[in-house]
Amino acid sequence: MKHPDAARNQDGIGSRELLVVSFGTSYPDSRRKTIGAIEDGLEGAFPGWSIRRAFTSRVVLGLAAEREGLVMDDVDRALSRAQANGVEELVIQPTHMLNGLEYRRLREQVEQRTAAFPRLRLGQPLLTSSEDFVQVARALMEAESPAADGETALVLMGHGTTARCNEVYPRLEQVLRQAGGKDWFVGTVEAQPDLDDVLRRVQAGRYRRVVLRPLMIVAGDHANHDMAGEEADSWRGRFHKAGYEVQCRLQGLGELEGIRRIFVRHAREAMEAAEL
Repeated sequence: MKHPDAARNQDGIGSRELLVVSFGTSYPDSRRKTIGAIEDGLEGAFPGWSIRRAFTSRVVLGLAAEREGLVMDDVDRALSRAQANGVEELVIQPTHMLNGLEYRRLREQVEQRTAAFPRLRLGQPLLTSSEDFVQVARALMEAESPAADGETALVLMGHGTTARCNEVYPRLEQVLRQAGGKDWFVGTVEAQPDLDDVLRRVQAGRYRRVVLRPLMIVAGDHANHDMAGEEADSWRGRFHKAGYEVQCRLQGLGELEGIRRIFVRHAREAMEAAEL
């Protein structure tokens, strides 16, 4: 029986390949709705290119193979496959949120293969330019426009990082507010601002309800457990204990058309770049 999710790791690539690199997720439904949708959008935008997939998480790759029988490439296997297929023009578009440790590791892997391809380019993460922040904010505000009633706090939960690029989270909140989203709050699971910071700032307002959304490409473990889990210390649990009516949107950013358009733009910019 054919697997409902295309692994996109077949040979017969042709001379031009667009390799979409993601961390991955062990949630098949979210993977299809987010990463799969991004890949489909890129395929529609660039019909002359072969779209292929690579995941960076060995844990996710192992779980997909064990639970679903779905075997997918990691970055090294995908690059070796492209080389063996004689790909002449290779563009790698990550679905990473920001220029953090994952993206830097990917760049190192790509730079080691520059001699293997006549033309090799690497696209940017989602939140890179000022235009990216504005477009991400617009996509989020469009998705939550019915809830922006002045009595609902719209809370985004990002991953967070100890690296300097963690500044993208408060920056996105600032852009949302500049665009008229005065009820938006951005926090992180593993850095600052954290849940305590966000809860304190929400309590300073006059909100009755809280909508929680993952600020992540997929709605995976963090979204399902840290954010929407039934445990008392989850984001849902903490806001509920504080007296709010809580709604959780288990929707990864990859489900939003406005987000997918940004990845298409980044891939096009990489195709047109003069060098890696």
